[in-house]
Amino acid sequence: MGQGQQERVATSLAGAVGEEIGASLASVDAELERRYPGDPGTRQPVHTVYVPGDAFAADTLRSWGDRALAALDEHAPDAASFAAVLGLEDRLAEDVYGRVRAKLEREPVEDLRVDFEDGYGNRPDAEEDEAAARAARLIAGAYGDGTAAPYMGIRMKCLEAAVRDRGIRTLDVFLTGLTEAGGLPGGLVLTLPKVTYPEQVAAMVRLLEAFEEARGLEPGRIGFEIQIETSQSILAADGTATVARLIQAAEGRATGLHYGTFDYSACLGVSAAHQASDHPAADHAKAVMQVAAAGTGVRVSDGSTNVLPVGPAEKVHAAWRLHYGLTRRALARAYYQGWDMHPGHLPTRYAAVFAFYREGFEQAAARLSRYAERAGGDVMDEPATAKALAGYLLRGLDCGALDAAEVARLTGLTRAGLEGFAAPRRGDLTTSAR
Repeated sequence: MGQGQQERVATSLAGAVGEEIGASLASVDAELERRYPGDPGTRQPVHTVYVPGDAFAADTLRSWGDRALAALDEHAPDAASFAAVLGLEDRLAEDVYGRVRAKLEREPVEDLRVDFEDGYGNRPDAEEDEAAARAARLIAGAYGDGTAAPYMGIRMKCLEAAVRDRGIRTLDVFLTGLTEAGGLPGGLVLTLPKVTYPEQVAAMVRLLEAFEEARGLEPGRIGFEIQIETSQSILAADGTATVARLIQAAEGRATGLHYGTFDYSACLGVSAAHQASDHPAADHAKAVMQVAAAGTGVRVSDGSTNVLPVGPAEKVHAAWRLHYGLTRRALARAYYQGWDMHPGHLPTRYAAVFAFYREGFEQAAARLSRYAERAGGDVMDEPATAKALAGYLLRGLDCGALDAAEVARLTGLTRAGLEGFAAPRRGDLTTSAR
């Protein structure tokens, strides 16, 4: 065979067969792109803090950070005492403790929701109007002066008949106030609670479409979270998984599914003493949520614990251990976000998150580096694993558990390189540029 010539490979199928198959699957290809676009690649907060509408103030974020620091000063004033309470490894104790304190000083809250639902209750209309307008002014001001959390917004009342009009009005007052105060911030998040039927999600879409049209906003500008706290939101009367239909009904506007620990547990008849995020009923609901959301770009959030770290040291330490353990459990199950209901939960939220990323950092970085270099090792990783490794490192960077310099040193990858591995297009098995 002459130089440059290649041996012909025998085939049996005519080219027209492939073309026919491609044509027959064109609608499926389009459906995959539409329904399963993949993770949006934006930062996911590690938690959501809920503050009642009447309690939210200009200094709420800083107040939560200061109260969390005061709790550390009183109940775990150094790394050794904090590690002893939580069972942190000695090699992680100083680093985690230092990062927790720095986080509480720099960015104590990653995501805040001003609550007009369970945490607020039913008030006179004029009072809720003013609270919603005030929330808009304060949030707009925080984004304006650089003191805002990365994500902020409200939880409105649900769209059930008894409170529907009030929920719609509060949403309108809040969004109108933000718009007139300079526009909707990039970190805006809205939460729709107590969803039971896809039609309620579709109604929320219609509300947001009407607001965008009234204010001349780009269609689809406003997204929202769906709160999963009823049995009907998991399993419909016909036996189908409602939560998947909720995502579809949102028409691309759904940003998250948030598990409501206590409402969901009560809906199933779980007694108050056993209502917790690690109850088997909770695990089932979140597993269904996780499968329904996979690949859609909709993120799943765990709920909260109602055991508050208050009182004498032994009670605070017990509550801290519980919260730390539940948070670590959720992280291992790929629920990277949860709720925090009290400033005293912040130290253990960040301790759990930072320990999770610090303890696995070196191994994850080494595996991703070997994959990028196509080097050997004792684990044979595939593109899907490289995606998971890169996502792990990116989440650690976003929350402050990891530093960009150390990640680059151990992986040889820039952030852009990590992002290339973390979010390949469907079916793309190539690697990103280093």
